[in-house]
Amino acid sequence: MLNSNPAASAAPQAPARKPEIPLPTSTQKIADYSELVKLAGRGLERMFDGERQRFCHTMRRARGTLQRESVSPRYTLITLLGLRRLEQAAGKSPVDVAGVLGRMTEDLAWIDGAGDLGLLLWAVAVIAPQRFDEIAEQTGARDALRRYKDAGRGYTMELAWYLTGVTCGMLEMNTRPGAFLLAEQADEAFRRLAANQGARGIFGHLTAGKSLAGTLRGKIGSFADQVYPIYALARFSRVTANASGKEALERARECARTICEHQGPNGEWWWHYDFASGRVAESYPVYSVHQDGMAPMALFALAEAAGEDFTAPIRKGLAWISGQNDLQIDMRNLEEGVIWRCLYLPRTERLLRQLLGSDHGSERVPVEKLKVNFECRPYELGWALYALAGK
Repeated sequence: MLNSNPAASAAPQAPARKPEIPLPTSTQKIADYSELVKLAGRGLERMFDGERQRFCHTMRRARGTLQRESVSPRYTLITLLGLRRLEQAAGKSPVDVAGVLGRMTEDLAWIDGAGDLGLLLWAVAVIAPQRFDEIAEQTGARDALRRYKDAGRGYTMELAWYLTGVTCGMLEMNTRPGAFLLAEQADEAFRRLAANQGARGIFGHLTAGKSLAGTLRGKIGSFADQVYPIYALARFSRVTANASGKEALERARECARTICEHQGPNGEWWWHYDFASGRVAESYPVYSVHQDGMAPMALFALAEAAGEDFTAPIRKGLAWISGQNDLQIDMRNLEEGVIWRCLYLPRTERLLRQLLGSDHGSERVPVEKLKVNFECRPYELGWALYALAGK
């Protein structure tokens, strides 16, 4: 998963009930689309490793400054998607988007599953569509569901990425040779995703029963396991003019309506959901990327496909970023050009709430326990660009 448990960092001390953390004067108003787009475009420049031609995995505070740690092919692809959307909205990318993608295709040893391949196909279809046939052939995209373990085990996020990549490719290939095989892969990926959907449209993390991991984790899905399928199914429905396309749209609608119904009082998109009941299984951490990137991306795509209006939950989620959260802290740092990763509860507090059965989104958390994770990852800014640039 892209999300991992946040490492504890020093955080502002909050009073027990109603914290009064002053916000800088320049950030008093609610974050709007253009503000977030400007911040993201500016912040990504320092996250790029020019020598390795990749975006970093994390920007973390160390010795008083934010420093890059490692590099990530996945985060690079996501960030390139966002930067291309910025360019399409008449913005300026801090890197050569097509050039970086081209260098990533020179050596494809980093592809470790259908999810990685899906992200690559998605990026190629959006950034270098003239190369889609070539890359699909080079990577064996038309039998990826058979070859890769993540597809065989039915990991929801990875299947959704693959479905999105193949769907974007279908738009490019149209009736050219190989298009039929690509459409078959899309339909198979859709069926595997549908098998992971449970009560009230909620997706589990992977296909239950196919492995010990499936038995243990299949019934709980992260927020990522909801939004990536919503996006993929919405896109699939727009290129599939048959019963599968209609079914996909209804499945996306059902999931979207459920997560919107469960959205927190401050606009929080909660972390984990129960496949069997359709309820929130675990509330915190609340990640900034869910608020300003992944939720808007999925809901805008569904709105375009289904003709529904999700503006209210999108803007409510964005308000959380700029201070309408339990700590009343603006998650944006304009000087550093970052958006802090999340608000989280210490591990012991999370486990206690799970044992007491009180962590399902409707119970207020003890705000004095909440902390800020002072790091930022490039995909967080990349998804914000992809979702909001040009809106």
